[in-house]
Amino acid sequence: MGETNESRLERARREVSPRKLRKQMDIASAACTVFGREGYARASVDALAAAAGVSTRTLYNHFPGGKAQLFQTVVTWTSSEVRDAQLARLRAVLDPERPPRPDDLERDLVSLARGFSGLMTEYANHFALVRHIHAEADHVPPEVLAAWHEAGPEPVARALAEAMTHLEDAGLLDLHGDPALAAGHFTALISHAIVQVTHYGVRPLPATRTDHLIRGGVSAFLRAYAAK
Repeated sequence: MGETNESRLERARREVSPRKLRKQMDIASAACTVFGREGYARASVDALAAAAGVSTRTLYNHFPGGKAQLFQTVVTWTSSEVRDAQLARLRAVLDPERPPRPDDLERDLVSLARGFSGLMTEYANHFALVRHIHAEADHVPPEVLAAWHEAGPEPVARALAEAMTHLEDAGLLDLHGDPALAAGHFTALISHAIVQVTHYGVRPLPATRTDHLIRGGVSAFLRAYAAK
């Protein structure tokens, strides 16, 4: 798993003075709101500095790489927060030491899907960034895209594939030799429609509609991967 926010913050405390660290966190927090509203391409350094209540010179003093470095800092910070929350929910629902009974597998997968879906509301600023990343991928520096994937989506995908493997070992799933593909299918089936209809949580659905989409996605996944 990638570096946690706690370990990253502890490392920063060792390497940066408390005053400088507070200022960097204040700038990054303000930038998160601006990037979530404007996206990467439209957000100007002047607007980012103004939102943080600092001069552009101060912003560059803390983030010499300017907008690209600040965006990467914000994206990796929020991605690791969401990653940690996803992994905690994955561990809580699918404990490899206590696999579900066959009759409870669908229930537990629905519970996991609900937990993942709820994060779009809990971490609205992060998913606003993700929405812009997908819309502006041709404008976002490649190293920023790579940092985002490394901080959040990739560790979660690996952990989910491992959890699916444990379910296969327990005789509950047949992954057809490709745990990563099965994990990707699970994620797509439980989230794609919700993401598209809500625009990453901007227009939330009624709970009953969300639950219908989640249950349908889990049911489709099990039709493809449940052990025969």
